Amino acid sequence: MGVDIAIDLGTSNTRIFIAGKGKFLDEPSAVTINLDNDDIVAVGSAAYSMMGRTSQRLSTIEPIVGGVISDFFLVENMIKIQLGKANISRIVKPRVVACIPGEITDVEKRAVVNSILSIGVRNVSLIESAKAAAIGAGLDIRSPHGRLIVDMGGGTTDIAIISLGDISVSRSLKIGGGSLDDEITKYVRRKYNLIIGRATAQAAKIEIGCVIKPDEDKSCVVKGRNTVTGLPQAIELTSFEICDILAEIAAPVVQQIQDILEESPPELAGDIYKDGVTLTGGGSLINGFDKMIEQQVQIEAHIAENSADCVINGCGSALKYIGQAEIDENGAVNPLSTPY
Repeated sequence: MGVDIAIDLGTSNTRIFIAGKGKFLDEPSAVTINLDNDDIVAVGSAAYSMMGRTSQRLSTIEPIVGGVISDFFLVENMIKIQLGKANISRIVKPRVVACIPGEITDVEKRAVVNSILSIGVRNVSLIESAKAAAIGAGLDIRSPHGRLIVDMGGGTTDIAIISLGDISVSRSLKIGGGSLDDEITKYVRRKYNLIIGRATAQAAKIEIGCVIKPDEDKSCVVKGRNTVTGLPQAIELTSFEICDILAEIAAPVVQQIQDILEESPPELAGDIYKDGVTLTGGGSLINGFDKMIEQQVQIEAHIAENSADCVINGCGSALKYIGQAEIDENGAVNPLSTPY
């Protein structure tokens, strides 16, 4: 038998899980190419470290935007190179479980499937990121009990009520941790005439980012290029001043949680009122996000342990459902799609 693998092609990071070994790889979804001949120079962490620092001959590209593949060739080769580090057997081809956002088109699904099939695997089963996140957070999604999951990744936020292995109500928004980075970048340019890179904005978000005013105002130094003088410059950025702009980005997510609860069947709503909402994904770690939900939705919000890894761990756990019946004797639906 071959070794089954799970893949999370995230906007920010690509993660790979190998059955029996656990999470094998977690690197930025980035590729650096030579513009003269289109050769791939670096992928993952090596490529991300070059972002904004390459010569005119090189370009670093993030080929997954909003959870959707924007450059099939680059994603295909990125996966091939990254899986090459795992020494997967070419004789007995592996089966793959891959994660997808909740609301993408059939064409976008097919792009994910084709990019993975092209590297020489046996078949590919898909699982929605909300289901994978819930499994990775330790929730029993196959029981007749409502679970509300909010997974905020790098490019999308998936919100879903899950029961008996399937999704009852869901939403997918093109809002994620990257949206918060972009908003910090815009704010710094607008107020300080300073251009900063994506990595700098992300570091500031992690250090001082918040969506509710904290008790203590924190600060960090960000460096970039002044748009007026063209010279390097450093400024001090505080959590108090960026709190409101980040809260504006998070607000639609909270609104969608309210809308989903209004649409949910009464029995499932009762389950959720009792258990609260589970938050996963790297974006859920932004300071105050759970408190913002509690204040506006009036239900408890719990950040899952190892929230950034919930999706890939859930994909890995879902490998056991490969080949199982579509609906079991208890009425629970197999969370995986029919293999492609």
